[in-house]
Amino acid sequence: MTRGNNNKNVFRPNNPEPGFDVIVIGAGHAGCEAALAASRMGCRTLLLSLNLDMVAFMACNPSLGGPGKGHLVKEIDALGGEMPRVADRNILQARMLNTGKGPAVQALRAQINKWGYQRAMRIALEKEPALTLREDMAEEIITGEGQIKGIIGRSGAFYPARTVIICSGVYLGARLFLGDLHFAAAPGSLTPSYNLAKSLQELGITLDRFKTGTPPRVYRRSIDFSTLEKVPGDSEAQGFSISSKKTSSDQFSCWMAYTNPDTHEIIRKNFDQAPIYSGLIKGAGPRYCPSIEDKVVRFSERDRHPIFIEPEGPDIEEMYLQGISTGLPPDVQESFLRTIKGLENVKIMRPAYAIEYDYAPPTQLKISLETRAVQGLFLAGQINGTTGYEEAAAQGLIAGINAALLLKSEEPLVLKRSEAYIGVMIDDLVTRGIQEPYRIFTSRGEYRLLLRQDNADLRLTEKSWSIGLIDEERYRLHLEKKIFIEEELARLEKTRHNPGSAIETFLGKHHSSTPKQPISALELIRRPEINYPAYLEWENKDLPELPPGTIKELENQIKYAGYIAKQGLAVEKTARMHDKRIPDDFDYQKAKNISTEARQKLEQVRPATIGQASRMEGVTPADLSVLILYLERPDILKSMLKDSPDSTGNGERTND
Repeated sequence: MTRGNNNKNVFRPNNPEPGFDVIVIGAGHAGCEAALAASRMGCRTLLLSLNLDMVAFMACNPSLGGPGKGHLVKEIDALGGEMPRVADRNILQARMLNTGKGPAVQALRAQINKWGYQRAMRIALEKEPALTLREDMAEEIITGEGQIKGIIGRSGAFYPARTVIICSGVYLGARLFLGDLHFAAAPGSLTPSYNLAKSLQELGITLDRFKTGTPPRVYRRSIDFSTLEKVPGDSEAQGFSISSKKTSSDQFSCWMAYTNPDTHEIIRKNFDQAPIYSGLIKGAGPRYCPSIEDKVVRFSERDRHPIFIEPEGPDIEEMYLQGISTGLPPDVQESFLRTIKGLENVKIMRPAYAIEYDYAPPTQLKISLETRAVQGLFLAGQINGTTGYEEAAAQGLIAGINAALLLKSEEPLVLKRSEAYIGVMIDDLVTRGIQEPYRIFTSRGEYRLLLRQDNADLRLTEKSWSIGLIDEERYRLHLEKKIFIEEELARLEKTRHNPGSAIETFLGKHHSSTPKQPISALELIRRPEINYPAYLEWENKDLPELPPGTIKELENQIKYAGYIAKQGLAVEKTARMHDKRIPDDFDYQKAKNISTEARQKLEQVRPATIGQASRMEGVTPADLSVLILYLERPDILKSMLKDSPDSTGNGERTND
């Protein structure tokens, strides 16, 4: 066996822990989904956490959703994940965003009771019979013959395992920064992991550094809400899960405040104490979630920046100041906060901080999220360079599924870019790599009209049902929605209305022109002035009781049918070639007609398909044409495989 590091202080007991099929390291949002997926698919699973009281901890903003991120949560629900259901039971406020835009970018965003969320997720984990929770720090990964054998914890325990999923979040090699002060620490004042990072490096995994940060949390009673702009919830918003009912109309408000020139001046005067400018922090930070120091520099022409003041729980004083993360010292934080209208007497409960941590550049992964260096070792969440609870949970779910499928000797679950934003995200990470913390956006998807949040279950539920991740009740809801939409579309297409007084009255009420010839109900509803509930009311029919999002999805399929069909044809056109598989043992070094740069990058990433190869930087159309030629000519392809006989025909492995 090979040890991941040379820590001689680790005690090795004579009686190791019982063996596990899957060990998940880290009980954040990625780890929880990974552990639940693997155990629900029949694997004996161990979930290790530094502190079991911090399971599913929302270290930053206690919210979920929004464009792209909300789509991910809906997809997690369709694939049998737990995050959507736990979130729906702990919503403080819900709002549908971008309702004035097209359906591709409309998304739910919800403020979450962070303590209720943690408790509910912990209960869900404890109820799984095949899942064991254990408080320990993973120190060392043990391998043998290139495969996982187990891990050693800080407690000295050896945990045998067949696969390991690392979901370390920002806890790997973490350092916190408050101005010039910096020290080894992680969110929740937990001890960061350093030996695990060393173990990964000794196994051939390259690590790099990223940074992020959080804003200050303040006392509710120290805020003057009378001078702030109120942001109420949306009583009509549905939850994230198809299993959940409509959100409560009794919701908590959020509030808006703004920085001003006085705020910015204090920040500028203290740039020498900002770790991102003083040189203390080396890692790149998230471009789409910059610190307030960064905003003041990058957007110097603006005299104000918005701050969303959000509750962290229904009955606690702590309020979150979204949009003003910082690494400045606590006294400077309090000074600039008190220049803001409504915060003149604010008291900080938790100071803001910046954090720098290790991540593994994700081009080292297969599309299944398994590492190339070690068979059976998966990485998921912020260790792959992403940022956000939703991105982490989605990766954890896929890693848990694929670890279980690997143990069953089955093909991994790989979602295409045309099937899910999860597929877009993983393909972006593994194929293109990253230079900064990755965040999902709807703009990252080529086929975003096909990837609407309301049709996530129609796209993905059959997959989760086939691998055993959802129960019969959840599948029944999917079928109920699917069958209703199919049958109602067929009925509306067959139903025709002749010109006359009845239809004139209906259309006049909605300021829509009268047709001069017979028209189908489908064509009527396709008009922007008409919606399905109004048409149903005219038919004297009641809206049936249906799973959440059914009517919205039906309307989307009616009103955007032409655009949806056009994108569907585009997917079919590209799929025939893009889905063409590249053998795992294809030897790019023998492919001399492919450019040197392309060969080097193809060898590093080892794309699974032509489509994945086409999205890689440095791979030109000419390179792809040559690669396709190799794949379509069996006589040439045989000579390109690493296990093929050499030119002498003696059957030995080639060393080219």
